[in-house]
Parts: sequence; C-alpha cells; structure tokens
Amino acid sequence: MLRLLFIGDVYGKPGRRVVADHLPSIRDRYDFVIANGENAAGGFGLNRESATALFRAGVDCITLGNHAFGNKEVYGLLDDPRVLRPLNYPLGTPGAGWWTFDVRGERLTVVNALGRTFMDPVDDPFRALSDLLERDDLGSVFLDFHAEATSEKAAMGYHLATRVAAVVGTHTHVATADTRLLRGVTAFQTDAGMTGPLESVIGAAIEGPVARFLTRLPHRYTVAEGAAQLNAVEIDVSDNRATRVERYSFTEGGAS
Repeated sequence: MLRLLFIGDVYGKPGRRVVADHLPSIRDRYDFVIANGENAAGGFGLNRESATALFRAGVDCITLGNHAFGNKEVYGLLDDPRVLRPLNYPLGTPGAGWWTFDVRGERLTVVNALGRTFMDPVDDPFRALSDLLERDDLGSVFLDFHAEATSEKAAMGYHLATRVAAVVGTHTHVATADTRLLRGVTAFQTDAGMTGPLESVIGAAIEGPVARFLTRLPHRYTVAEGAAQLNAVEIDVSDNRATRVERYSFTEGGAS
C-alpha cells in the first residue's frame, strides 16, 4: 500500500512558503507527494526557483495545467520527468503528460490532463486517457484533472472509475466536499483546492478582481499577501485501487 498526498494549486510565493514550512513536518507520513505547480511562479506558470522550492520541501512530482507554458523557464524543466504538463496538448508539445515512478517497489503512474469546457481548445482528454490506459505496465494510476467545469470532472471520474486509483481535480482553487470512492475503487474529489493566500480571490489580491467585476475593464492581478492555506487530498492506493481518500488542510497561524 502507498500513501499519497496531492497538494492543490500552489499559488505564488505564499503558496510556496506554506509548502516549505509545513510539508517537511508531515512528509514522513507519505510515500509520495504530488503538487500542482502551474501557479507557483507569481500566480502564473512554473519557473526554476519555484520548482526547486517545491522539490526541496519534499514534493516528488509537479503537475501543471492551462498555464503550463506561462513562464518561459518551464521549457528548461520539462526534461525532468518529475514535471508533467497536460497529456492532451497537441502532438509535438514539449514535455510529457505522464510518468511511471518506482515507489517502494511499486509502480505509480502520475498523469496530468486538461479539461476543455470553458478552457482553451486542446485534444480530447477522455480519449487520451483511454488510449494511455491500454498499457499494462502503469501500476497504480493517479490523475490530476485540471478543468473548470465540475460536470466535466465528475464525468472524467466515472469514465475512469475502476480503471485508475484516483482522479482529483484542480484549477478552480476552491476545495470541494465530495471526497469519496467511485465504484468503491477510484478516489475522487472534484477540486483539491488552492495552496496559497487565504484572504484573496482564488489567490489574487482582492482589489483587482473586484474592480474588474465592477467595471468590466482589465485590471492587473497581483498575488495576495498574508496568511496562507494548504489544501490537499490524502489517498491510500494498492494494485490500482484506492482504499481511503480524505481531505487535508492547514492554515498558517491557525487562521480561519
């Protein structure tokens, strides 16, 4: 049995800080730690500094999303199998969308995929996952499904139920309360939530998003400051089946 921790979208410096401060204190509880890092560099993309900080804190694999190529430094990171961009980008896109790791003698495949509803056009994630699962050497499969629509995430969960160990969503930055085992086999949560500034609009300083909604004019977004939260999902897996899935959360200073 492997115990996994999946950390939801790490947002900017506050997100990196709470991971660096908190993860080392709990790292020995888990066999493998995955974090979505597509907002880790200033809220937009991944750079070398943010990737190094996450790995140093104890993260084993970084997944990305629709901002995968938002920072030019990511091109120098995608040769590292620990950094995954979405599987369903067009053929020829740099990097890989999945990788199989040897964890305590067991095979664990981490996959990153991107939704299409209310998102930029990409290849079909449902077909891409089905094609990948034709392989018989993946071991236990974990999917970070980076998507906007809750319906698309639920559909993916049931599309893959019993065929993968876990499907956990990212992108909307708000943790959902639907943590469960689909068909008694596949761990699922619509969104793992955000790891970043608590007093914010999904990570951004409040003034920018509020002004945009009030005026409908463009406004510059900046990363919010103050206490940060860490939102994650714990999953126990064995032989491509999940036996337990629970939410995990931590807030700096015990703020609420």
